[in-house]
Amino acid sequence: MSRESRHDILFEPIRLGPKTLGNRFWQVPHCNGAGSDRPGMQAAFRGMKAQGGWGAVFTEVCFFTHDSDITPWVGSRLIDSGDIRNLSVMCDSVHEHGALAGVELTHGSSFCLNAESRMPGRAPSQIPNEIEGMASARCMTKKEIRVMQRDHVEGALKAREAGFDLLTIFCGLATLPNYFLYPFHNKRTDEYGGSFENRCRFTVELMEMLREAIDDCAIGMRFPIDTLDEPYGYGDQGVRAAEEGAQFIELMDDMVDYWDINIGTLNWGEDAGSSRFFESNHQAPYAAHAKRVSKKPVVNVGRFTDPDVMVKAINTGQCDIIGAARPSIADPFLPKKIEEGRYEDIRECIGCNVCVSRWEKGGPPIWCTQNPTSGEEYRRGWHPETYVPTTDPNPSILIVGAGPAGLECAMTLGRRGYETVHLVDAAPAVGGHLNWVSTLPGFGAWRRVVDWRKTQIDTRTYVGVQLNTMLSYEDVLASGAERVIFATGSRWDTSGMSAPLHAPIEGVNAESPEVCTPEQYVIDRKPIGGNVLVIDNDAYYMGSAMAQLLAERGHKVTYATYGDTVGPYLRFTLEEQRMYEKLTHLGVDMIAHHFTVAAADGEATLVHMWSGRERTVRYDSIMLVTHRVSECELHDRLQASPDDMRASGIKSIHLIGDAHTPAMIAQSVFSGARLAREFDSDNPDEHKPFIRERRLVDSTEADYRLDAASLRWN
Repeated sequence: MSRESRHDILFEPIRLGPKTLGNRFWQVPHCNGAGSDRPGMQAAFRGMKAQGGWGAVFTEVCFFTHDSDITPWVGSRLIDSGDIRNLSVMCDSVHEHGALAGVELTHGSSFCLNAESRMPGRAPSQIPNEIEGMASARCMTKKEIRVMQRDHVEGALKAREAGFDLLTIFCGLATLPNYFLYPFHNKRTDEYGGSFENRCRFTVELMEMLREAIDDCAIGMRFPIDTLDEPYGYGDQGVRAAEEGAQFIELMDDMVDYWDINIGTLNWGEDAGSSRFFESNHQAPYAAHAKRVSKKPVVNVGRFTDPDVMVKAINTGQCDIIGAARPSIADPFLPKKIEEGRYEDIRECIGCNVCVSRWEKGGPPIWCTQNPTSGEEYRRGWHPETYVPTTDPNPSILIVGAGPAGLECAMTLGRRGYETVHLVDAAPAVGGHLNWVSTLPGFGAWRRVVDWRKTQIDTRTYVGVQLNTMLSYEDVLASGAERVIFATGSRWDTSGMSAPLHAPIEGVNAESPEVCTPEQYVIDRKPIGGNVLVIDNDAYYMGSAMAQLLAERGHKVTYATYGDTVGPYLRFTLEEQRMYEKLTHLGVDMIAHHFTVAAADGEATLVHMWSGRERTVRYDSIMLVTHRVSECELHDRLQASPDDMRASGIKSIHLIGDAHTPAMIAQSVFSGARLAREFDSDNPDEHKPFIRERRLVDSTEADYRLDAASLRWN
């Protein structure tokens, strides 16, 4: 199989100052929770991208001073010789596969609370940070500005010593160069503030110092070319792509070897936008301004997964290099699959931003809904494309349920060489709850979880799939299977039992005509009245998704939640603001910080979670989104009947996914992968021990040396 000739341009090398990029694939800096304190995880994670064909592979943000401490968030550090040693293992791992290793040198200025170091911060102006509460900084004097510039150069020299080829100065989100550049942050009245030229002075001087100190690494800049309109950005208090954004690139162009272009501010949901709100390559109108003024190679991001979209971006002059974070997490081998023409094997990112959420919550490890091996390369020894062959391919295995967990488990068992795997589901198609979730507004890309696994099962395994088959207890006993895996999913609770109350809602039951669960509404098409109260105690996406769906269908919607906005976890996936705006635009009445404690005769009683004050909400119908209940009855009955199992020849049973514990899809997929990858262990229900990278008491430095070839602790 060979690639289409129209994709050849993606594999043309390109010169970056003293370095040559082997192709047009660039894993842009992104966090994974490893930092420099987990060098094994960092090296194996980034090395996997290089093995998969990414021509450049970067760290995440990398801090080089103690007063740029973002604890509890995790970034890399290049502060001392230990950091150099640890990150050199990542460079070795990337170089082993012929890729360039890149670092994103960062100082977070007033954003850094410095909770670990307890040091005061440094900034262009002494203004409290708009995102990180209680974080401020000292307004630097001119002498202190020069010290800060030298700190940047020292960080770059440490990066070169570690073995990095590409040194990116970060001028975005919350960093010193952009805090000098943006009027929103820079209130100075000396030669470092005021005019555009003055606000660029810090960075111009810094780049001149870097050029004088280093001539054998490519030096570039990551720059948000547009800081967007309020409320998503700084408006004219930042930079706009057609104006000062392009002017900044034109001014700095002779001092850089490449540009890494994105958009946005610390509200980075506009950059790493989820698929619910942004299409692939949504940054194109902004990024094109960089190519208009720059003579240097330009990297552009935009959740690229389709090679035709990539080629168009290059051929239309939008960019020279395809940058990606999330697509490289979902499929570290995306470039190699395009190169080899294996398009159907591409594991496309679904844009759910679960990877982002793990960093926002302080990680590690990184999670990915599509790629359960992400973050597990070192500590569990998992490879996204390689499946350790089983030593016992013959047992008859029955998997009950073809949702995300069942599909992943069946596919992985099949790829491992198990020859008699039967996947059975009661529905007319594989996919489980994703078959209806992916029809909700904005969730179409989530269908990729099902489609990719179905393709892999159909083309790369001997797994048998039987649909429209509801198995009873007797059916399972008579199946002839030696080992049975239950992936039977979960259902939305019908009583209102929820996390904040740990009790049902008085008078509420989805068996009654005026109360409805998401499945009843979407799958069963249960009738629902014109005035709907959505009770959301779930914390993730379903409550707000139901509110949106109902409002778009013309219902008057009141949305009540114990959270402070529209699903607390949406803050971590960067979807909260867009979702809130969407519901507001649709006219949804949102009631936050309230428990719904009772409902009857068209009136619901809500209690404020802090003050205890009650209020009444009128409704015709209630949409109940409180929590999910595992569908594990078959498993539990078998587990309680060892004699029946013995008599039928069933040697073991297993429970995975939501049927075990309701969770996000990423956890269900991981559950199926973990069981299948460890299925021939002595007790596959128990996770095998994984490597924990941590310092041990009474150990010497020799105990922490890494073998770069094996990526295992000595």
